[in-house]
Amino acid sequence: MKRTYRIHDLQPYINWAYFYHAWQLHDPVEQQKNRAEAEDILRHLDDKYQVYALFELFDCHSHGDDIVISLTANRSTLNFKLSTFNLPLLRQQHGDCLCLSDFIRPDHDKIGVFATSVDHGMETDFDQDAYMKMMVQLLADRLAEAAAEKLHEEVRRTDWGYAPDEQLTMEELHAEKFQGIRPAVGYPSLPDTSLNFVLDELIHFKQIGIRLTESGAMKPHASVSGLMIALPEAHYFSIGKIGEDQLHDYAARRGLPVETLRKFLLSNL
Repeated sequence: MKRTYRIHDLQPYINWAYFYHAWQLHDPVEQQKNRAEAEDILRHLDDKYQVYALFELFDCHSHGDDIVISLTANRSTLNFKLSTFNLPLLRQQHGDCLCLSDFIRPDHDKIGVFATSVDHGMETDFDQDAYMKMMVQLLADRLAEAAAEKLHEEVRRTDWGYAPDEQLTMEELHAEKFQGIRPAVGYPSLPDTSLNFVLDELIHFKQIGIRLTESGAMKPHASVSGLMIALPEAHYFSIGKIGEDQLHDYAARRGLPVETLRKFLLSNL
């Protein structure tokens, strides 16, 4: 499922707190002045650029620290010879020792895979003006996140439909009062950016113009990818530091050399 959003449709979903943080603005007056300028720029960008979202829902089940995804019912499976696909994950080595697979039922469940991104021009059309380049880049980052927020709301209400009667304010959305979670690649519970290569195989990022670098980074930079999990008990957590034993186990489950994954997980070792 591919969706295209207009900037004005996403503007209400922008979390301005992160925008102020990027500018290192703490004074409320300065924040409002900065926001007014940003909103004026968004109005000028509205007719020229769009934001894109990609989502697919898969049958799945958990198996230890893996999520086993069924490919048989999905059009994205054309490149696969197998009927299932293992998504290996990392587990905390401290505290509650959580893994995202803990929030997937072992018999049968569903999982969403998503990506959002902006028009490439938002990151290339302002190279001659350093201030505008920075402003538009920061707005593009916020729009990609806003698209993920709006997409997730639509998925919960309609596409997956596990919360059809949900009625949350924007403040409640930003405070993550909804059912389930939307862990993004590169974030604390899903820190391995090489998982972008795995998600790309599942939903084909190129459909919305995303390409991956050798490090698993997405281009345009203003892009978000990740998973959608519906279990009411699901919540965010940080993997934190992992040991050599888990690194080797994870590499074996990923089918990749240990040293390859070590490069992606240096901050967690």
